[in-house]
Amino acid sequence: MGHFKPRDPDFERRAREGFARQTAMKTIGAVIENVAPGTIEIGLPFSDQFVQQNGYMHAGILTAAVDTACGFAAMTLTEAGSDILTVEYKVNFVAPAKGSRFRCSGQVLKAGKTLTICEGKIIAEDGSLVAAMLTTMMVMRPQQPS
Repeated sequence: MGHFKPRDPDFERRAREGFARQTAMKTIGAVIENVAPGTIEIGLPFSDQFVQQNGYMHAGILTAAVDTACGFAAMTLTEAGSDILTVEYKVNFVAPAKGSRFRCSGQVLKAGKTLTICEGKIIAEDGSLVAAMLTTMMVMRPQQPS
């Protein structure tokens, strides 16, 4: 992917603090493992609490983690005080989610003023691709005082 220059030199702190405020990520045991301009990697442990009927990690849990990775990847390229909201995404699941740990990565493909396009991947501990995601993220700029 391209080499992106962050607009905010404090992007990593903002990403880590924003992630820490997401109680959903705490609940599923997700942790940020890597932050770089335009890229985030989140580790997600397998949990019996979040399986579907066949014993694989539930797609909804995995999707939440990889969507979050894409969102924070997009946020690393915004100006200070900005935030990100998901506009839409598409996910293709290509293999059952089995293994003790998953890496959910988000990578910016194109950073725009208003919309940012990202790709996400979920990789099992054995290196196999579980799912691929394509997202559109909306930049929410800080409100100017009136």
